[in-house]
Amino acid sequence: MSDDTPRPGLLPVNSSPLERALDLGFAQLLERIDPPFPELMNPQETPLAFLPYLAADRGVKEWSTEAVEAEKRLTVEFAWPTARQAGTRTALENAAKGLQLRPQIRAWYEQTPPGPPYSFSVRAFTEQPYSETIDARLDRRLADAKSERDTFTVSVGLSAFGRHVIGAATLCGELTTVYPIVIEGLEASGQAFMAAALYTVETSTIYPQGS
Repeated sequence: MSDDTPRPGLLPVNSSPLERALDLGFAQLLERIDPPFPELMNPQETPLAFLPYLAADRGVKEWSTEAVEAEKRLTVEFAWPTARQAGTRTALENAAKGLQLRPQIRAWYEQTPPGPPYSFSVRAFTEQPYSETIDARLDRRLADAKSERDTFTVSVGLSAFGRHVIGAATLCGELTTVYPIVIEGLEASGQAFMAAALYTVETSTIYPQGS
């Protein structure tokens, strides 16, 4: 407020002069506060410290205080879309995307040979280290996103892109290998891709200096 002009309020007509003065004074104080909305309710713009409260407001069931900031923001962002579309392919994909995974969902009738009725498989790809903890969290999120009659299996693929140099050979392209569920202590290291990777090799010769 820029002046003391009386504004409509919620006080009753028999309010005392003190009550009306307090109403006017607090109104002026509130006008000095920059409203935090709508940024406060935006998962990508809200302060990091407010994310747990926003997650609770949106009904997030699976939450890790140790997760990185990007994962927390994605989890809150996908909370409502996942709940609204529970039981659909989109909800299952969102459940995995919240953990920074790239999911591929295949229903039972899309598999060769067809799987058990009302089952689906989830292949999740990640460029981040994968652990038993992440695997258990993914299972809980998928269980919340699926319908009651559905069953599912999960496999995890670790992917690396670009050029990977080992000794004098340069590996070009995408290296991908798929592991069932989880391998304890597995990380996306160079050795993890060598066994099952498909790649092309550019050989080069290294000569001693001065030869």
